[in-house]
Amino acid sequence: MNYIGILERQLMGMGRTAIEMLPSLAIGVVLLFVTAMVARGAVKLTGGLTGRSHIRNDLKELIQTLTKLLVWIIGVLLVMTIVVPGFTFGGMVAGLGIGALAIGFAFQDIFENFLAGVLIMLREKMHIGDTIEAEGVDGTVEKITLRETHVRQFSGELTILPNSMIFKNAVKIVTDPGTRRFQLMVGVSYDADLAQSQQVIRDAVASVDGLMEDKGVDVFAREFGASSIDFLVRWWVDTRQNSLFTVHNDVVFAIKQALDAAEIEIPYPYVTHTFAQDVPIAATKTD
Repeated sequence: MNYIGILERQLMGMGRTAIEMLPSLAIGVVLLFVTAMVARGAVKLTGGLTGRSHIRNDLKELIQTLTKLLVWIIGVLLVMTIVVPGFTFGGMVAGLGIGALAIGFAFQDIFENFLAGVLIMLREKMHIGDTIEAEGVDGTVEKITLRETHVRQFSGELTILPNSMIFKNAVKIVTDPGTRRFQLMVGVSYDADLAQSQQVIRDAVASVDGLMEDKGVDVFAREFGASSIDFLVRWWVDTRQNSLFTVHNDVVFAIKQALDAAEIEIPYPYVTHTFAQDVPIAATKTD
C-alpha cells in the first residue's frame, strides 16, 4: 500500500478545500468586523435613548449589554452560516444534545448569577450608591453587573458578592427611603429630678443641626438600672443630606453638656481595679 500517495492525496484535498473556503472565510472576517461596528453603534443608540429617560443607571447598562449581546449572536450565526456549509441554527441546537445539558450543569452558577443580576436590575430597590447590609457585609454599592455586585465597605475594602447571594438572601437597604431613626440610652442618677432630666435631654437633642424637625425627639424613661434611671432617646435623620455619624456625635455632645450645665449626674456604675500583673479582681461600686 502506497502510504505516501494516500497522504499526498489527503493533503492535496485539504489544500483544495481550504482554498475553496478562502472567499467564505474572507466574507466571515468582514462580517465579524461589521458586527463589531454595528454592536458599537447599537450600544451608542440605546445609550442615547435611555439617557433621556428616568431609568436607573444599572438598568441602562443592562439594556446596552443585552443589545450588544444580541447583535453579536446574530452576527456570529450569520458568519457560521457562510463559513460552514449546511449550518443551521436548528441543526446546531439538535446537535448539541447531551453536550448542552453538560454545559448547562457546568455553567449553572454563571447562569444563576446572570439571571439574578437581571432581576436585581429590574426591581426598584437597591440602587448604586445605596448603603446595604448583606451576608455580614455592610457598605456602599459601587457597581452592579450581570454576575456580581461590588460593595465598598466602610473600612475601605471592596467586597464582590455574587448576584445570586444577594437575590436569594435578606438584604438590608439602610438608605431606603433615606430617613432613619436612631436611638441612644442615657442614664441619670437616682436622686435627679426625672421630669427635669427628661426635658433637658429633649431640648439638648432638639438643638442639634441635621435632625428632622417634623419627626420630633422622643425621650422615654425605660428602666431602673444598677445605678441610674435610664432614658431611651430617639431622633430622625435624613441620611441623604446629613452624615449619621456626625449627627450622632453632636447628639452625644449636646446631651453631656446640657446635663452638666443642669448639674444632673450621669453616674458611672462600676470601676475595675487590677494588679500590676494585670490580674483582674472583683469590680467595686463607686459612690
